[in-house]
Amino acid sequence: MSGLAALLMVCCLVVMNSVAAAGLASTSEVRVWTACSVLGLIAVYAAIRSGWSRRFKDPALTLAQILYAVTCCVVAFVIAGPARGVTLPILAIILMFGIFGLTTRQMLGVLVYSLVAFGVASGVVAARDEPDYPPVVAAAYVGMVVVVLLSSTFLTTRVQSTREHLRRQKAELAQALEQIRQLATHDDLTGLLNRRAMLDRMQLEQRRSLRSGSPLLIAQLDIDHFKAVNDTHGHAAGDLVLQSFADTVRRNVRDTDVLARWGGEEFVLLLCDTPAADAVTLMERLRQAVQAMQVPVPQSGGPITVTVSIGLARHTPADPLAGTLERADRALYAAKAGGRNRVVPAPCLR
Repeated sequence: MSGLAALLMVCCLVVMNSVAAAGLASTSEVRVWTACSVLGLIAVYAAIRSGWSRRFKDPALTLAQILYAVTCCVVAFVIAGPARGVTLPILAIILMFGIFGLTTRQMLGVLVYSLVAFGVASGVVAARDEPDYPPVVAAAYVGMVVVVLLSSTFLTTRVQSTREHLRRQKAELAQALEQIRQLATHDDLTGLLNRRAMLDRMQLEQRRSLRSGSPLLIAQLDIDHFKAVNDTHGHAAGDLVLQSFADTVRRNVRDTDVLARWGGEEFVLLLCDTPAADAVTLMERLRQAVQAMQVPVPQSGGPITVTVSIGLARHTPADPLAGTLERADRALYAAKAGGRNRVVPAPCLR
């Protein structure tokens, strides 16, 4: 944007020097004006390229550039003589740049500054008593300046309003997409990953384990006699038990471990970079935490307690994930067959 603004300024320099060459404006005044305009361009370019402008909210220095450009345009209005009408479209173009970096308040400030500056410029031109600038012409120029300023500012603020509306819509769309993604990948009751999302995460961790050689273990957890909880206390109480169970497990595992609701009262825990011996110790501690868990259910007359059976298997690079899940499932059923409320490692766990 700064480059485009500089290109437009160069075009204005060419026009003003052409006006001076045609004898319509003072050559010396145009040369001074040209030098000041070029110095302004160099200063802005140096501030941006050196990184100095990055300390500001707008590194392109849009407001400073617009105010300087308006000032140059005002001076050109004074020195351009009979050709001063060329400054009006230039002024409109300058104000249009406000669309890309100015707030509505800043644009209104530019409007006020421009009105005052062109009012002073008109007075200076009238004081110079130029023959081509009688009061009627002066009034016409002032009127056109006001029209250009007001219309350009109005259009700019309208465009800014539209852009702000689009930004809000984009933010709302991003939020809606995130909600859809959350619904598609997470269990609505517990907030845990669902089965599909967990399978994707397992494949990711499998590839990571294969590259790094770090151990990867899968545990299947099943709440014991959960059907009896629903039958005795109702499904609302069962939902509270599932939520409390999920919270208890999350509090007793590491942040790097991944817990998912696999279906019903069955959960799957993915243990990343965990040695087998540590995993067995962790599962035993987890089993004890669940056993000590008390779920308050007012309508049942007292808290509900449950236990959990856990099957644990180590994933080996040669096996597919389905094979590891099957071994963890067999270990889980062995835990249930052995009396429940216990941790059973798969035979190949080491």
